[in-house]
Amino acid sequence: MFDIISRLDGGDDLSSSGSPEVHAEIPSDRDMQRADGSGRVVLSGSERGARIVDVFQRSPVRIMFPRTGGKAIKEVVFLNTSGGIAGGDRLESAVTALTNASITVSSQAAEKVYRALNEPARVATKLKACESARLAWLPQETIVFNFGRLSRQTEIELSSGAELLALEWLVLGRAAHGEEMLGGYILDSWRVKKDGRLIWADSFRATNDVFPHLHRKALLSDCSAIGTLIYFGPDPETRLEFLRDIAPSLKCHCAATSVGGLIIVRFAAAMSCELRLALRSFLCQFSQELGPGPFRVPKMWTC
Repeated sequence: MFDIISRLDGGDDLSSSGSPEVHAEIPSDRDMQRADGSGRVVLSGSERGARIVDVFQRSPVRIMFPRTGGKAIKEVVFLNTSGGIAGGDRLESAVTALTNASITVSSQAAEKVYRALNEPARVATKLKACESARLAWLPQETIVFNFGRLSRQTEIELSSGAELLALEWLVLGRAAHGEEMLGGYILDSWRVKKDGRLIWADSFRATNDVFPHLHRKALLSDCSAIGTLIYFGPDPETRLEFLRDIAPSLKCHCAATSVGGLIIVRFAAAMSCELRLALRSFLCQFSQELGPGPFRVPKMWTC
């Protein structure tokens, strides 16, 4: 995996053994030019829909607000203009939905995590939904290449009376290339607080020693695409029953439970295309249950 660089110290001098003194230098992702980007958007509600209160962006993160015919903002799109994520990169995305705001947030395309040397890319997502706000965080998939290294932290702050739907999904390896993850590093963590109190914490962790065993039935079996979705809102018992009723129709592995007032849904499929179809079906059916609002299939998923 690593290139070994040899050199002769002191010109052509040889050691006492008559052989050149050889030094092994292990290259590091820290030696490369790496991205340090962030994007932040704050939105509030108004009679005309969501209104932008504050926007900050630092390359390579960009934030777009697509709309047609001068209509109100209904969707926010985060972009990574670097075309992917490399070891040692640091990217942060933050969305705050103030009182009465209703917004869907997605990403322009699937994110790619390239093979790294020894440093993980660090990706942080911070979501905040204030009282009476409705926030949907629905990015497209993150594809981790063989020997890619990713440390992702999703932090969510909820207020009583808010409603939130948040999704993250991972694809292990590039199926079109016949690629399988034989090694690397993935740490995908969630932390959710309600009114300042931690109500749910969860982490998925895979390292070099773990990847050869992920195909075991007790772990991921034959699945290379996995997702976690959480819902916070009114009448969670009824919502949970509805989600369990539609799970068999999704044509993927799916299970839902309730923890600390949150609904947690897990998805797994053999291929990323299968998981995408399942998530689209899920969002279409769930949005009908929830009624008009941001909890729908983002437009960027169909571009």
